[in-house]
Amino acid sequence: MTLIEQSETIAARSLESDLDAALGVEIPDAGLCLRIAQQYTNRGEPQLAFHWLARVVDASDRFVDWLGAATQLDVLAKDERPDTRRQARVAVTGSYTLGQFAALFRLAALREGIDVFIHQGAYAQYQQDLLDPHSPLYEFGPTHILVAPHAGELRLSSLSPNPEPEVAAEVQRWTDLWKLAQQHSNATVIQHLFALRPEEPLGHLTSRLRNSRSSMAREVNKRLAENAPHGVLVVDVDRIASDFGKFRWFDDRYWHIAKQATALDALPVLARHTASVLAASLGLSRKCLVLDLDGVLWGGVIGEDGIAGIRLGAGAEGESFVAFQEYLLELKARGVILAVSSKNDDALARLPFETHPDMRLKLDDIAVFRANWEDKATNVKAIAQSLGIGLDALAFADDSVLERQLIRRLLPDVDVIGLPKDPASYLRKMADYLRFEPAGVTDEDLHRTEQYRAREAVEQLRLSGGDLNEFLAGLGMKALVAPFDEFHLPRITQLVAKTNQFNLTGRRYSADELRALMDDPEALHFYLRLKDRFTDHGLVGVLIGRHDGATMVVQDWLMSCRVLGRTVENHMFEELCRRAIALPCERLIGQFVATGRNDLVRDLYARLGFSQREISPDVTRWEFDLSSWQPANPRVIGLWDGQ
Repeated sequence: MTLIEQSETIAARSLESDLDAALGVEIPDAGLCLRIAQQYTNRGEPQLAFHWLARVVDASDRFVDWLGAATQLDVLAKDERPDTRRQARVAVTGSYTLGQFAALFRLAALREGIDVFIHQGAYAQYQQDLLDPHSPLYEFGPTHILVAPHAGELRLSSLSPNPEPEVAAEVQRWTDLWKLAQQHSNATVIQHLFALRPEEPLGHLTSRLRNSRSSMAREVNKRLAENAPHGVLVVDVDRIASDFGKFRWFDDRYWHIAKQATALDALPVLARHTASVLAASLGLSRKCLVLDLDGVLWGGVIGEDGIAGIRLGAGAEGESFVAFQEYLLELKARGVILAVSSKNDDALARLPFETHPDMRLKLDDIAVFRANWEDKATNVKAIAQSLGIGLDALAFADDSVLERQLIRRLLPDVDVIGLPKDPASYLRKMADYLRFEPAGVTDEDLHRTEQYRAREAVEQLRLSGGDLNEFLAGLGMKALVAPFDEFHLPRITQLVAKTNQFNLTGRRYSADELRALMDDPEALHFYLRLKDRFTDHGLVGVLIGRHDGATMVVQDWLMSCRVLGRTVENHMFEELCRRAIALPCERLIGQFVATGRNDLVRDLYARLGFSQREISPDVTRWEFDLSSWQPANPRVIGLWDGQ
């Protein structure tokens, strides 16, 4: 055996040993993840190296570990890009040294499934970057602009004789910069709010004085968050710093040496929070939380202890479970879907929801309830299928290490939340979980559980058998179709960002790009709202086309997965035909672009009667002769006036 062969054999054994060590623990330590990543890099397997570098984010909060991973990532990405769910071009600009933050932010984004290309502005050049339409920042062509100032940039007096004009002027200064950023680019702005220093020369009197610098700075933060328009997201850095500890967040040694406004040890948490906001803007937030029951929503085992024996409400442990349930209700109230996967007898599992006086969650709060003796992986897959969402939209919370490891191994797209041993820590663990971060909250979000419960009810009706057309007619469906408008723009933007399965091209639009369509005379655009006898499903469909002479080109067509199987696509096609003929147009052109997640609609155009014109491995072009179109009679979906 040659020396090279001996070296390769030793390296292979070392990697095998490290992988065995990693598989033997729930979360491998950062050093082990870094070593495995380096070994995969040496073997010429960069995608596996990227995977293990991303795992450092979950393994550690230490700056030195993150820096090691970020450094490897920077070297590795020079030759090959990671295979991720999204890409983003992020221009970072601010008022302090941001190089180390930018590197760590890129690593945190990789963990969220985003490959980030970064342009870093020069030190303290944020105003020049944003004011000049020809600056390197705009020439970079960013999808996102991250503005990261420190509190020293606030133009506020120590004690103002007239605080309101000072606050208003400072708020106006930053909102004007946002407007310029949106005028000069189609980028989404992510604004770091100001982390306020803990030193208070006026002591406790500060909180009583509206004209103190601290009070005015807090008011600026508040108004910036309240006034942020569509296309501007904020990161509440002052809250993050308070949670971290203000005296640890600020380290003046780094400020005086390198104009680093945030302590190095605080950079991983700031990067993690910023990446979660970026992920939310790209539609990558988790949609559904799948919960175990015994040991998670109550103490004890319902099948053994009975309704009187489970620990819930009374005593410190029981109160912990109540507090956890109340937090889950808050998540549900703002749009997170709750589901149950439990190894249990179904009737017994439902009993606490129905009869226990201290149970905060009720069955109506659970969109899908799976209690049986199947393995958890099978049940979690069934939940995703029932909801019509991908596994990468799920988070799984269980108190059993074995169950968590099973999901990690068999369903790697599902994000696993490791609940601590003490239920008193459940609420904090869930509050620290950032992958439910919303980019905004729409009316549809507030009614999401109701809508998915209705979908489950419809699915059960469908499975009960009978004539499909009769079944659909019995739902009493009504649809409202209308052009885009400012009121519905937040929900349209959200749907475009999040929809993966019923999405003909996978193209994403910013709010500004969608708003521009509303003023484009050659653009055809409409949304569809749906209700039935179970619920109002809200805005569930979007179609964008372009009028080109006698041809209508369908540029994008998206529909929420929760209304699949209801012929909504046929209703949208009818509306498309009516509007195209009225222009008038003679033909429709459609295109399917394979994204790896939209196989569901690969044959949509064929089912609607289009003829295939061109084909390549990932792109198919279709054509429809409008002279052959006939409206459906009778209608499965009726017309709705929105009332």
